[in-house]
Amino acid sequence: MPVREVLQRLAAENALEVKSNGRVQVPDMTPDRFDEVLKARLLLEPELAERSLEKLSKRDVKMLTAIDDEIDQCIISGDAEAYMRLNHAFHFHVYRASGSKVLLPLIDSLWLQFAPFMRTVYGRVGTAILVDQHKEAIRAIEQRDRDALRDAIMGDITDGMGLIGKEILETT
Repeated sequence: MPVREVLQRLAAENALEVKSNGRVQVPDMTPDRFDEVLKARLLLEPELAERSLEKLSKRDVKMLTAIDDEIDQCIISGDAEAYMRLNHAFHFHVYRASGSKVLLPLIDSLWLQFAPFMRTVYGRVGTAILVDQHKEAIRAIEQRDRDALRDAIMGDITDGMGLIGKEILETT
């Protein structure tokens, strides 16, 4: 029963599709769906990061720096699994600080929807070409610069998901 509930939740979040024959699969990532998820992330995530800014402390900056240092190592080593896990940890450490009961679940749902596709992308192209904007985000948090934080989050989404994902979709 708990597995069925998890599957139903993931289907409700559009992270899984349950076919009429009971088969469960990850939804296909079409160019239109990709563009819509990307647009939603670009609208919601910078807003939530900005709302988190005043609640992030020096301790959070240290934690984010440690996570980003590990991400740098994953990019160098090509460890896509660890990269994705740590990238999620970085973003959600920032977003959770907001305490949002509305935006955070929406963003979580978006990540559930695009993560399987991005795992495939990173499996194909590796991590060596990734450029993240995490250091800029950390600097913006330290300086309490809302615009710079918003720009860093938007840049990170565009560089990570936008450029690489679009390229893969165009070649398939």
